Amino acid sequence: MKKVFFIAPVMPEGPSIVILKEELSGFIGKKVLEVSGNAKIDLLRMKGKKISDIQSWGKHCLISFDGFFIRIHLLMFGSYRINERKDAPPRLQLLFRNGEINFYTCSVRIVEGRTEDLYDWRTDTMSDKWSPVKAYRAVIEQKNEMICDSLLDQEIFAGVGNIIKNEVLYLAKVHPETRVKNIPEKKLKEIIKITRAYCFDFLFWKKRFELKKNFKMHTKKTCPDCNGSTTLKWTGKRDRRSFFCNKCQVKYKVKPI
Repeated sequence: MKKVFFIAPVMPEGPSIVILKEELSGFIGKKVLEVSGNAKIDLLRMKGKKISDIQSWGKHCLISFDGFFIRIHLLMFGSYRINERKDAPPRLQLLFRNGEINFYTCSVRIVEGRTEDLYDWRTDTMSDKWSPVKAYRAVIEQKNEMICDSLLDQEIFAGVGNIIKNEVLYLAKVHPETRVKNIPEKKLKEIIKITRAYCFDFLFWKKRFELKKNFKMHTKKTCPDCNGSTTLKWTGKRDRRSFFCNKCQVKYKVKPI
């Protein structure tokens, strides 16, 4: 198998984990011959076991065995290498007859049971089972939240991170500090639709190493619509970086009685 490696400059978002899943797919059905690493889990439990499936849910990579699975979260600075190693101790290393997987600086957990019993793929923005109706119903229950916080809620939009949030709100022309209750129903449904579509655009560009050059608002100093200066602000209760245009992105307010 070919060598593959990935180093995350920021927390990987859902599309990047889909790429990881695809790159690991060749190990499905393979037996783990040796396992090591500094993860504080029962490493030997995987030895001699065959990988039954590899899936992604939001920002989680799920490596399934019979009766349990490994949940990998790359956090802010996690990385992985396939059939190659870096000069650092791995959090988890899996060796096979003709290949190896190495994860670094990430969260590794053993979870009992089956993924399908514990994860709801209707909330995964990259899944074929994604439900925009479920997302809409969940968002409107957060009526007092800022839309920038709702979009980062992994129980509603699993896989959406700060890049997707900033780009989606620019495309929808909505200010990140707008309260959900003040956003018109049609506009809120538009945000949800754009979110799903942008995740697949992200995946397309990421695979071609063209993601950054396709940013419209994230990290930009000038708005591509009005050519005015953008604003960088840490917004919402999550205190995450938001890039936006105060002129082009509407901050919906409560209508006067």
